[in-house]
Amino acid sequence: MSRPFILKEASYSEILKHKYEVAILPWGATEAHNFHLPYGTDIYQCEHIAAKSAEEAWQKGCRLMVLPALPFGVNCQQIDIPFTINMNPSTQMALLKDICHSLDYHKIYKLVILNGHGGNDFRQIIRELKMNFPNIFICSVDWFKIVQTLEKIFENPGDHADEMETSLMMYIEPKIVMPLQIAGDGYARKLIFDARSEGWMWAPREWTKVTNDTGVGDPAKSSVEKGEQCFQQVVYKFTQFLQQLYNTDLNKLYK
Repeated sequence: MSRPFILKEASYSEILKHKYEVAILPWGATEAHNFHLPYGTDIYQCEHIAAKSAEEAWQKGCRLMVLPALPFGVNCQQIDIPFTINMNPSTQMALLKDICHSLDYHKIYKLVILNGHGGNDFRQIIRELKMNFPNIFICSVDWFKIVQTLEKIFENPGDHADEMETSLMMYIEPKIVMPLQIAGDGYARKLIFDARSEGWMWAPREWTKVTNDTGVGDPAKSSVEKGEQCFQQVVYKFTQFLQQLYNTDLNKLYK
């Protein structure tokens, strides 16, 4: 049975029954995730979180739509890894401009970019788009940062194909997770500059110089149970945000 809040499933007859006010755009990446997780890890995670959160919000009366996920992210520093597909920020800008134009035409004035890839950073793009589409409230949500607000679930946090991502994939897509025995330990080298470790200097990581297995963080203690706990709590918090956004008058955004 099709879901009226998932655009790739919904029919025109179903869409005509509802007045939608919020669009959710899952945005992932296509890149290696250690030796045991699929290249589409970021896509799967975004799609599942968006769909479940939209379902929960829909049941509470919010009429919102999950757009088809975008599968390519900013992967300039991973391009030497086979089949990494890079999308430049300028291309992301062009895509979002077209999407916003369509939403503006259909009077959908609330857009949430659900980001599942650390290399994506939409803040400057959103600043520029706001000048072109002043009627649309555009925001980005890094779902993996929601995890940082939760009570501790994981013992060995990292930021790529680590215990968190592995546990989540073991829960939402277990059939495409390889045995943990083949995973690398996710050891990652760091830039030598004190300024980077102190947090006031940033430079992109050259991935194959940082890690031997493409992972950052040890996945050894991953489990389905941890993945389920993480998924449910992330969905709960994201759903709360979607409800608040749906019920917010865009002329009353500040207090």
